[in-house]
Amino acid sequence: QVQLLESGGGLVQPGGSLRLSCAASRSIFSFNTMGWYRQAPGKQRELVASITSDGKIRYADSVKGRFTISRDNAENTLYLQMNSLKLEDTAVYYCNVPTTFYSYWGQGTQVTVSS
Repeated sequence: QVQLLESGGGLVQPGGSLRLSCAASRSIFSFNTMGWYRQAPGKQRELVASITSDGKIRYADSVKGRFTISRDNAENTLYLQMNSLKLEDTAVYYCNVPTTFYSYWGQGTQVTVSS
């Protein structure tokens, strides 16, 4: 088992930046894939970005060039650097670790982009 705790969300103006963190309760070294998802009001949860243990990265088209995902195995933490934020980035952001038998989720952190 692993517990995931997101932090770093908040209120930011369009064009601003935020850095989300996802702290795991144990070593993430063995996790092949970790990812960030988001869910806006009235919409389905969608993949924002994912990263594998060997560094393969995938981004949603809507965030390419603006968001950067990274993982620090030594700190057991997953990050999401979000730059040039847009109104449509407003959502609850979730950290995810899929395993063979279970998919672990954090409780989410709210990101609100508003002028």
